[in-house]
Amino acid sequence: MLRQYELVERVKEYDPDADEAMLNRAYVYTVQKHGTQTRASGDPYFSHPVEVAGLMTDLRLDQETIATALLHDTVEDTLATIEDIELNFGSKVARLVDGVTKLSKIEQMPENERAAENLRKFLLAMSEDIRVLLVKLGDRLHNMRTLHFIKSPEKRRRIARETMDIYAPLAERVGMYEYMREMQLLAFEQLEPEGYATITNRLEQLREGDGGQVDAIALAIKQALAEAGLQVEVSGREKHPFSIWHKMSERHVSFEQVSDIMAFRVITDDEADCYRALGVLHTTWQFLPGKFKDYISTPKTNGYRSLHTSLMYENSMRVEVQIRTREMHRLNEFGLAAHWAYKQGDRPDGQVGWLRDLIEIVDASHDAEELLEHTRLAIYQDRIFAFTPKGALFQLPIGATPVDFAFAVHTDLGAQTVGAKINGRHMPLRTPLANGDVVEIVKGKDAEPQLSWLSYVVTGKARAAIRRAVRQKERAEVAEIGQKLFGVIADRVPAKIGKKAIRHALERLEMEEEDDLYYAIGAAKITDREVMEALVPGCTEELPEQPEWSKSELSIRGLTAGVGYELGTCCHPVPGDRIVGTRRPGEKVEVHTIDCHALASGIDNDWIDLSWSKRAAGAIGRLRVTLYDRPGTLAETTAIFAQNHANVRALAQIQNDPPFGSYEMDLEVQDVAHLNRILSALRASDSIVGAERI
Repeated sequence: MLRQYELVERVKEYDPDADEAMLNRAYVYTVQKHGTQTRASGDPYFSHPVEVAGLMTDLRLDQETIATALLHDTVEDTLATIEDIELNFGSKVARLVDGVTKLSKIEQMPENERAAENLRKFLLAMSEDIRVLLVKLGDRLHNMRTLHFIKSPEKRRRIARETMDIYAPLAERVGMYEYMREMQLLAFEQLEPEGYATITNRLEQLREGDGGQVDAIALAIKQALAEAGLQVEVSGREKHPFSIWHKMSERHVSFEQVSDIMAFRVITDDEADCYRALGVLHTTWQFLPGKFKDYISTPKTNGYRSLHTSLMYENSMRVEVQIRTREMHRLNEFGLAAHWAYKQGDRPDGQVGWLRDLIEIVDASHDAEELLEHTRLAIYQDRIFAFTPKGALFQLPIGATPVDFAFAVHTDLGAQTVGAKINGRHMPLRTPLANGDVVEIVKGKDAEPQLSWLSYVVTGKARAAIRRAVRQKERAEVAEIGQKLFGVIADRVPAKIGKKAIRHALERLEMEEEDDLYYAIGAAKITDREVMEALVPGCTEELPEQPEWSKSELSIRGLTAGVGYELGTCCHPVPGDRIVGTRRPGEKVEVHTIDCHALASGIDNDWIDLSWSKRAAGAIGRLRVTLYDRPGTLAETTAIFAQNHANVRALAQIQNDPPFGSYEMDLEVQDVAHLNRILSALRASDSIVGAERI
């Protein structure tokens, strides 16, 4: 662990004007606050923030970042507050510590409870000041280095998976390849211990038996370039073990079939020498077509610049060569951290624009699972380049379509897309884009995102925007249904309902807008009785609790007294259906229709012959209804339900394939004859393409 004076000396070496007193205060503060706390390794807890601060000095970061690294766990793990930090170290450090703390809090929550709002705030803080992310990456790297001290294998795997899915890709996206590679290696060891052991053993065998082959190839490359008048540095290394594993898994090949295990790096004086060196290598050895990539003229999103090529060396050996200048190499290995260290007054906003997209994705995501899916998609690294007709360049994941491209240009353009031209030719919207394609989006004034697009878009931004638009459309349609039903409900109260009564009803129901009320009615989130009572308090006291035909609960013959039951959600039996029950020891009886497909999987269960004892409410029939996708069709459908005295319990759109839309609807019905009457009425409507019971 770094001692106090050693840490300060490190900072003073590259920043002689650093505030030595503040750094000393931060070191002492973290030691005092963490006190006797210990880590899983048995070391004092304060050793962790000190080591993270040391990692930040390796990146030559400024004094605020070093202080943040020292203090980053004090608010989360001690009695210190953000106000204390601001009082002692200033507002800049306090803001940075707060940003790091937000993500630490999210990490400790169960995955399904991680609040999108907290993540949005973290991403916003990160995009405003990338040092928040740099400290967090240093924090995660040191935690991964000490992960083996944690006794619980399950906890180690969870942390390793989170590192592989989120932090390693984030490190890649800001160009910190050294951090990315080490995180991947340490996570790989926990997630695939057998694969890790196998590959590291094979690499060790190669090292023992290669007879200095790596050094020999590096020398041959250097000599070939020297004969052409180029003074360069050449180094060789084995591919990263996780990189080899990933290639084996992706291509379904064995270790022996991974031909480019060795990689070489050529460092030149200037950019022109990079291209001269490339020409020399391609004329000295055969290069492999399709393996050349020019990241100098077209850098990666994170600013990475280099030439990549693969050569066929002697004895049919394939080797990968990367060619770059010294400045490129410095920026490539430590990315935005290196940029920050040398240009502190010129924040590299252009290189973190993708963070803005992540914030937009968070805003559009519906739940935690959807959010995680979109953010993973947004930070994965395999990219292609496509151009607008005016020459603007956009980077997209491999497999991206014109719809992804449209949303990448602007969310409004994506929403209005009706067609696309690729290299001047009209092409289907589901066409995967290739590197260098020129894409022209054809838009329509009244167009809107289609649910079917989700089957082929690949970017998180596009998927989030489409899902948000579809949800808004579904909500509007359900609210339209609710507005029609509201009119029927309002006619049943003993007063004329005006705007004032509705406003008071919204207050009683704790709703803000009329649309909220209509949606709640249409989605069956509120009962008719509750709406009536909100409109005219006390008006329901004389009303019967339920219609005459539904005064009693569902009753079934054939059950032993006191035995509970539940209606199968697979077949939704209603009175009038021929029913049977299945029972497992200690569980409720499941009631199914005699022809339910689920019975085929329950042969080992006890079967009970059942029948309905009386007609009663509470039975739910599920229908699949396909409508013409035009205004008024849903309203006509709900009018049919109202005319047949059926209560809508749930409604969801399951497919939108213009000019049709399909819905699943749960109705509270009297019996099977009642349900069949509703089906007949639906099928007779000109607005309805088809209706069937599920």
